[in-house]
Amino acid sequence: MLSSHSPDDLKSKLNLETSRIRWHELQTYFARGQVVRVASELDLIGVASELAADNKAQFEQWMSSGQVGDVPPDLAQSWFDQNTELWAVVIAPWVLVQDRHDQKLH
Repeated sequence: MLSSHSPDDLKSKLNLETSRIRWHELQTYFARGQVVRVASELDLIGVASELAADNKAQFEQWMSSGQVGDVPPDLAQSWFDQNTELWAVVIAPWVLVQDRHDQKLH
């Protein structure tokens, strides 16, 4: 589905599908382990397009550097307490989220 697009077409499509969402609205996905945190220094659309392309090597690099991964419980609680608004894009079954207000996600 997504992989049939050229990289530029895919990024354009993902850009149109990216939106802001409150953390409270993502609780079901978080409980299922489907929320992926993307560090604020990365391009959310770029990360989403690499996930859609199944670029495992790039994801392993981001994960080992802590730039992409699970939402830690303390961060999830902070986002819940503040009902933080995040940028999100869906690459089923994953929901990639990014807090552009917080530069200290590690």
